[in-house]
Amino acid sequence: MSKSSREPISDRRKFILNMARGAGLATLGGFVWSAYVDEVTASTLLLRPPGALAEDDFLKTCIKCGLCVEACPYDTLVLAAPGDHKPVGTPFFTPREVPCYMCDDIPCVPVCPTGALDVESVSKDGELDIREMDMGLAVIDQESCIAFWGIQCDACYRACPILGEAITIEYSQNERTGKHAFMKPVVHGDVCTGCGMCELACVTEKASIFVLPREISTGKAGSHYIKGWDKADDARVKDAKAINTKTRLSEKSAMDSLNDSEDLY
Repeated sequence: MSKSSREPISDRRKFILNMARGAGLATLGGFVWSAYVDEVTASTLLLRPPGALAEDDFLKTCIKCGLCVEACPYDTLVLAAPGDHKPVGTPFFTPREVPCYMCDDIPCVPVCPTGALDVESVSKDGELDIREMDMGLAVIDQESCIAFWGIQCDACYRACPILGEAITIEYSQNERTGKHAFMKPVVHGDVCTGCGMCELACVTEKASIFVLPREISTGKAGSHYIKGWDKADDARVKDAKAINTKTRLSEKSAMDSLNDSEDLY
């Protein structure tokens, strides 16, 4: 075979190899992007150590040194590993496996060299205070919680380290039986630290009370709603001016308006 006849074959081979390479890189890129999306999504659901900054700031500040993990005496904290679909090397905990036991000296926070775990956020009057921790908020699934069925259970209440404050028991009559009382657990968001001891203690197969980051577990009323009984909240609108909307309906008395249906359209 002459040199000229071999050249087209060589060109075709190069073309096919380049196409294969391109397809391989595109597939790899897809896997990398997919993994990145999975990590970002999972990141919003992770429970971080006490004193952790807001998630975006935490990811920018944490250097993945693992000092907080080493400092934890209960092996609560672990570092995300490749394949966990979590930001690799960052600390988190899973309450159903090992909750945060709320150490008085909060050893995981002061060892952080970058401030990703902020000492000030878990301090009060210049001293570390475990009640200042805010890792998340316990949420109750009333459909699966057996206490809401009428079966007597207070496992989460008893396990809570801030007994009688973060979780209380609400008693109400069980009208189905007419004899027994419901003992329903109620989580108080202003006290709950998100330690997860309640989740670990839950007796149902899949925990009926579980901790989620507050950004996920709580709603937001909006700045236009004011708690009139809260002086600090009420102060937000001290300079606000009332806006009165006048319609044909508002020109009449309430009784006349109710009797005149035409003004409703």
